[in-house]
Amino acid sequence: APCSCMSFNPETRRLSIGLDNGTISEFILSEDYNKMTLVKNYQAHQSRVMMILFVLEMEWVLSTGQDKNFTWHCSESGQRLGGYRTSAGACGLQFDVETRHVFVGDHSGQVTILKLEQESCSLVTTFKGHTGGVTALCWDPVQRVLFSGSSDHSIIMWDIGGRKGTAIELQGHNDKVQSLSYAHHTRQLISCGADGGIVVWNMDVERQETPEWLDSDSCQKCDQPFFWNFKQMWDSKKIGLRQHHCRKCGKAVCGKCSSKRSSIPLMGFEFEVRVCDSCHESITDEERAPTATFHDSKHNIVHVHFDATRGWLLTSGTDKVIKLWDMTPVVS
Repeated sequence: APCSCMSFNPETRRLSIGLDNGTISEFILSEDYNKMTLVKNYQAHQSRVMMILFVLEMEWVLSTGQDKNFTWHCSESGQRLGGYRTSAGACGLQFDVETRHVFVGDHSGQVTILKLEQESCSLVTTFKGHTGGVTALCWDPVQRVLFSGSSDHSIIMWDIGGRKGTAIELQGHNDKVQSLSYAHHTRQLISCGADGGIVVWNMDVERQETPEWLDSDSCQKCDQPFFWNFKQMWDSKKIGLRQHHCRKCGKAVCGKCSSKRSSIPLMGFEFEVRVCDSCHESITDEERAPTATFHDSKHNIVHVHFDATRGWLLTSGTDKVIKLWDMTPVVS
């Protein structure tokens, strides 16, 4: 069957290939990389394998499929150890070796955290912050932070280790996020999108959560009624206005009271967004200083691999071109 994904472990030269029919084929590559020997097949899924992760420390093969199942197998015996059904097809998969937690991101925009034992798994929690499907996950085991990229063009940083439920939103792409990589030594996140953008985020800064949008029947600045507030419109003999929200304070405001735009990098808004007039005046030039650098790859990125030891980034695009980038000038 056609190949759909793969995972390679350089230490063992083990190559795991996911197929369209749900099978995972495992090969061992020779030392000179000139020969590959089929070792075993895992009947892992009922349909296309979406992602594979080989965990050398546990001798586990983790996988997600289009059949909405997460499964894991013992790579020594080939035996299926267990599985879990997700709410939608999953295309994000990360694993924490120390705590044996697995993170699964799916097309509904939900991230599921599971605790794996040798032959059982238990649901820890689920969380959802994206309006589109999760397209990529990246785990920082040191800071215990999970990053999720989505087709809604955004990235969310989930503070798992802080146990405070903090979720920081990052807005720096104009199309779906395709891949996330993390440079642990410099605390920089690299995101690549279908818009061709390569964004390097500085995560070594004190970031702020975006506020929840407040509900109101009238502008919380000038008290003008919004167009659904018929009673106030009738009483004041005024035409209702369209509702907007300030991205900094979250207040419901009319267009006249939010005519300004500003970037708010510490809140993740690297592009200019709508803010109310009073918040616009309060934002200083220092607060507008960018916390990310933007680079144009000049192709619609489909797949990415980051080699942290050399600082090299490999991107492949829909234009049938593979590009190799030296990221050391910006990731250092």
